[in-house]
Amino acid sequence: MSVPRKKTPFTENKFIVTFIFVTSLFLLWGVAHSMSDVLNRHFQNVLNVSKSDSGLIQLSVFGAYFVMSIPAGMFMKRFGYKYGVLFGLSLFSAGMLLFIPAADKSSFGMFRLALFILGCGMATLETVAHPFVAMLGDQRTSDARINFSQSFNAVGAMIGPAIGTYFLLRETGNSETLGAVKNLYAAIGIVIALVAVAFAMVKVPALNTAHAATTATNDTTDKRLFSHRHFVWAAVAQFFNVAAQAGTWTFFINYGHDVMGFSDEKAGNFMVLFMAFMAGGRFIGTWLMRYIAPNKLLATFSAGSIIMCLVVAQGWGWTSYACLFMINFFFSIMFPTIFSLGLKNLGGHTQQASSFISMGVVGGAFFPLVMGKIANHDVAAAYYLPIVCYLVIFLFAAKFYKVRSRQVPAERLTNSVIS
Repeated sequence: MSVPRKKTPFTENKFIVTFIFVTSLFLLWGVAHSMSDVLNRHFQNVLNVSKSDSGLIQLSVFGAYFVMSIPAGMFMKRFGYKYGVLFGLSLFSAGMLLFIPAADKSSFGMFRLALFILGCGMATLETVAHPFVAMLGDQRTSDARINFSQSFNAVGAMIGPAIGTYFLLRETGNSETLGAVKNLYAAIGIVIALVAVAFAMVKVPALNTAHAATTATNDTTDKRLFSHRHFVWAAVAQFFNVAAQAGTWTFFINYGHDVMGFSDEKAGNFMVLFMAFMAGGRFIGTWLMRYIAPNKLLATFSAGSIIMCLVVAQGWGWTSYACLFMINFFFSIMFPTIFSLGLKNLGGHTQQASSFISMGVVGGAFFPLVMGKIANHDVAAAYYLPIVCYLVIFLFAAKFYKVRSRQVPAERLTNSVIS
């Protein structure tokens, strides 16, 4: 008589409070990231910044990931996950509050400095939060757990354009000041500071080693980090993934204005629905991973993104605009799934690997600048460029996600996993 297979739990009761707090971080940086895309258009209007030069906003934010990801990983390894979160929240809040002097001086350069410090905070939080969530349960459910937390990042990405459009774009026609920017970012900075105070009071239980190699495959932990092909490809795929994301998001409002003929406010309101597609994709993707291997789902969504980009680039009115929304749906699972697949079986290398994969976010610093050069002339044609990114992600998902290890007897592997 066969023994029923025990279902692997999503997380454990002792981790629930910690899991809720860490998941809330995903929502916070989702708000900040998507608000920067509204800020992009606002600065074009108020500071007379061109489309290509407005890409410097993304360079400031995503460039911070290149600078900060490895120091954040070192800090996390030295002081632990909780203090890593508190450090990230402190930088996050400081960057927001620096919008006050930047707005007072109407200085695009000072805004970029504030965004850089804000980006350092987000880089720290992303470096810490992904392995942190993975540690809050069994490795076999880490993909679903990270995707679930990232679903709230998508919810934050809906909130960001909503509040950004309401407080910024609707005033574009009758205001030459940056007072709305200052007040909005200062208020969010204070909220983030309060979240840091609350999290400081949370007692974090002893964590699981979610991405440790099993006993049967512990030969992989003896390898140098960059000898793990699946990790290297994950870092490369993440670079191109965030490059595609940043370019797609940055010029969404411009697409609505230039191709669809919408006002800035109407295009900004559509961005809320745009982000809702990503949120829906993450919740649906988390559910689908119960039945479809994460890498196969990632490959399928990458192929879908390529097809959508081809249609968007044609500028066929509502048909292309609908496909632009679908790009965000297919994009939904990419960041967390690439992250989780890249951390598999790395054992003691997990924290360092998280730093390098987070550093891959720097792809978002440069891609909007390149897309902006084309968007200055034809914003629809700029959407051909992300196709290259999705091809790289497809290759990772189809072939290079695999963890390489020596063959071991099946019964030994089974006993190791069960124990």
